[in-house]
Amino acid sequence: MKRPRPDEHGDYYAVYIDRVPDDRPLVDVLAEAPDALDALLGDLPAEREDFAYEPGKWTCREVLGHVIDAERLFSYRALHIARADAAELPGMDQDEWAAASNAGGRPIPELLREFRALRTANAAFFGSLDEDTLSRRGVASGAECTVRALIHIIAGHELHHRDMLRKRYL
Repeated sequence: MKRPRPDEHGDYYAVYIDRVPDDRPLVDVLAEAPDALDALLGDLPAEREDFAYEPGKWTCREVLGHVIDAERLFSYRALHIARADAAELPGMDQDEWAAASNAGGRPIPELLREFRALRTANAAFFGSLDEDTLSRRGVASGAECTVRALIHIIAGHELHHRDMLRKRYL
């Protein structure tokens, strides 16, 4: 899948799209994420699951819950636009979503299993899309985007948070 052009997404999302490597197929980047997160967090001692690198920041559990929520949101946007629904989609307030989530009370292994199941289902969906569908445009969170851009955002968003976990939490 080719990289989306800047006119295929809101400027804010370039930070995630730019994280997706050019030297490997996107399908491989998406497929490796569950194993990479397992390797990073799977053996995390239970007492570290509630660690936040400074007051007011999310815990390891909450970061993983946010990654799951965001993937669900972006994949719904991709489905909505792929199915040629012209209705504009609202944005989300990630802090409100995190506060309303119960991720902080769930163990990391449970969250990792949920992420793997979600990513597996999304990979199957994304693999079913043809070029015309990947190029389809819609509006989400006030910005025009393509299905292709949303899939890249999903991959890059997880890569961003995996890097943050590695650098600030572990």
